[in-house]
Amino acid sequence: MSAPKFVPSTVYVTYIASTPEKVWEALTRAEFTRQYFFGHSIELEPKTGGSFILRAPDGSVHMRGRVIEYDPSRRLATTWSVEGMEAFRELPESLVTYDIEPMGGSVKLTMTEAHQWEVPDAILAGGRQGWPFILSSLKSVLETGKPIVVSVKMGPPPEMLEAVK
Repeated sequence: MSAPKFVPSTVYVTYIASTPEKVWEALTRAEFTRQYFFGHSIELEPKTGGSFILRAPDGSVHMRGRVIEYDPSRRLATTWSVEGMEAFRELPESLVTYDIEPMGGSVKLTMTEAHQWEVPDAILAGGRQGWPFILSSLKSVLETGKPIVVSVKMGPPPEMLEAVK
């Protein structure tokens, strides 16, 4: 399966003192995602074309989609459709891709969020706020065994909520 209709809008790169196999495990196993994704857990069928679910800490479905690419320790791409926030349910699905590259004793992790439509900056503000926290927390879990502790409640920025009305 491929997704040529998606255009990248957000790209983050981080370097992690770990192995490609451990980064893959952190991206694809619920016990890891709960640690760094602020209680959210991933469920996916380990194959191209499989289902993808991101559950909120209360167990409800936050995001749902399908696996577009499944190349262990190299690349994971999944579509994301919002279910957990009512105001966002009508937005077109996005594509989130993780590219994992070995860099000697570390890993270069590139996360790309792509869309099928011209997304206003106000809506992209949510990802621009959230992805750095999520990826920094993933890095922290893999390098120290502890996630980043956020002392403020994370949520969509006000301009993002206003833009989807």
